[in-house]
Amino acid sequence: MSTAVMQNVSCYRFVDLNKKSLPNLQKDILEKAQSLDLKGTVLLSTEGINLFVSGFEENIQQFWEFLNAMKPFENLEFKLSASGHKPFTRMLVRIKKEIIAMGCDEIKPGKKTAPHLATKEFKKWYQEKKDMLVLDVRNDYEISLGAFDQAKDLDIHTFRAFPEKVKQLLKEHKSRPIVTYCTGGIRCEKAAQYMLDEGFEEVYQLEGGILKYFENEGGDHYNGECFVFDKRTAVNAKLEETATKQCYACRAPIAKDYQSDDEICPHCGKNVNGKRFYAHQKKSA
Repeated sequence: MSTAVMQNVSCYRFVDLNKKSLPNLQKDILEKAQSLDLKGTVLLSTEGINLFVSGFEENIQQFWEFLNAMKPFENLEFKLSASGHKPFTRMLVRIKKEIIAMGCDEIKPGKKTAPHLATKEFKKWYQEKKDMLVLDVRNDYEISLGAFDQAKDLDIHTFRAFPEKVKQLLKEHKSRPIVTYCTGGIRCEKAAQYMLDEGFEEVYQLEGGILKYFENEGGDHYNGECFVFDKRTAVNAKLEETATKQCYACRAPIAKDYQSDDEICPHCGKNVNGKRFYAHQKKSA
């Protein structure tokens, strides 16, 4: 692990968890994370675990060892990036129906999922100019900051809209090799399998998503930044925090070139830091 001040971790695993065990598991994970002064969010459900946490390197290691001692979470792969501060302000452990919400109960990645494509192989396919459709399954506001070369997106604002948009927009690509990708891979576990179930013949998911690609291959064939769901807002191909901000009012990301001296959001017209937004709320109350 790196010697940076803070380690930021993202990780998930689809694995069957007993519903009755979730409250005790929630309690144990929260107590351990708090004892290690970690901040972030852990989501638990009967379909598995999804986490984004930050802390000092040695504490992150201890947290990994704690989770690894539980059979369902053995050998979890932590995707790491460094920063000079914790991008989260509190520690939450929540029980949810899905660890990533798509609204299709029949899709169970813990039992069946589409094949993974290694980052090295994906880069090679680009270099060889392989006939493939690269499909971005992220939300529109994430894609506005960056994407892979010639990637197609479905113009969705929430992952729940993915199934219907796939049916509408990709009918003519059913026999073509398709590589799906997202930030860290978790959405593709569901999206790629959904496409296979819908009759798409050859669908892959980029292993580890954009973050793993950056870690292994750098920024080749990717243009721009990658949106992340914490206070950093975005990272570059070196997994470094960028100058991009996120509007407190409308939550839209604002790249440096679109930031104004008066800190007004170009999307909603409110103050990026929430000052004008707060004032409006107070008058309306």
